Amino acid sequence: MPPNFNGKPPAIPPGSTVLVTGANGYIGSHIADQLIQAGYLVRGTSRDTTKTSWMTEMFDQKYGKGKFEAVVVEDMAESGAFDEACKGVSGVAHVASVLTFDPDPNKVIPAVVKGAVNAATSAAKQTSVKRFVYTSSSSAITAPKPNVEFTISTDNWNNEDVEAAWKPPPYGPERAWSTYGASKMQAEQEMWGFVKNHNPGFVLNAVLPNANMGEILSDKQPASTGAWVKFVYNGNLDAVKDVPPQWMVNVKDTARLHVAALLNPEVENERILAFAHPYNWNDILAVLRKIYPDKTFPMDIKNEPRDLSKLDNSREATLLKAFGRPGFTGLEETVRENTKGL
Repeated sequence: MPPNFNGKPPAIPPGSTVLVTGANGYIGSHIADQLIQAGYLVRGTSRDTTKTSWMTEMFDQKYGKGKFEAVVVEDMAESGAFDEACKGVSGVAHVASVLTFDPDPNKVIPAVVKGAVNAATSAAKQTSVKRFVYTSSSSAITAPKPNVEFTISTDNWNNEDVEAAWKPPPYGPERAWSTYGASKMQAEQEMWGFVKNHNPGFVLNAVLPNANMGEILSDKQPASTGAWVKFVYNGNLDAVKDVPPQWMVNVKDTARLHVAALLNPEVENERILAFAHPYNWNDILAVLRKIYPDKTFPMDIKNEPRDLSKLDNSREATLLKAFGRPGFTGLEETVRENTKGL
């Protein structure tokens, strides 16, 4: 069912093709799914076709053949990498990134920045492309700061992680998250600079998700942050003990916000915050005990900190209403979707 933008026509005509890079990932697969539901065709990139074969099979069964097309982009940092993939598309969602969590900034940041610039450059060559959405991250604004009260704004940039990432070696594992955050911030800033300097024929928006949770479409895909709730469900708190409290968001809402950024005629040149509700692992445990009263879960974590940051996500909640949603999906529904079938 297509979203309703107050009766206004979408920025991209229904039935046209949207390119989703990194389509086989946790967020990318949901963006593809939501786009097809909204009446669009999806061309999805991965490094090789084995990574998207499950998507072709799933979407063929779910929606009929021809809704999803898989293409290969072996190295997004190679000049012209997205030239062929962008031909004939009306919109681009650039989701692909480097998720190795290598602490060496030289092995992560240049590839992420170059990949984003390459996608934008290829899109700008096509007069058909009207919208470009960059999948940024909450870490482009700030790293989590447990038990610290502060305000998050779309005017903020995470310069702290950039400074930490580019400090001289040694590159210990403690630098991995800073390097990831720096890669997302520097790539997003490069996107806004690209639009300013090149004045392409498309509108740029960025979506900045915090911790994505919820349904995992297939066990054949990397679950990313979607695996966190599964770890807790299985009693493996050690797997998440180093993940600080922050804000969660249902991955479907993140995908819907990408679709809004692609289609909503009123969304232009915006940083969209995909932050639904603050949480910590004790909150997740409480929800799991409620949903599965017959299952034994670990004891609560003693003195677990909380995310005390404040932000206004009313704009994003309103954007979600175009999809027939009441706003952001709650934690309980999200955890229920995340553990379905376990």
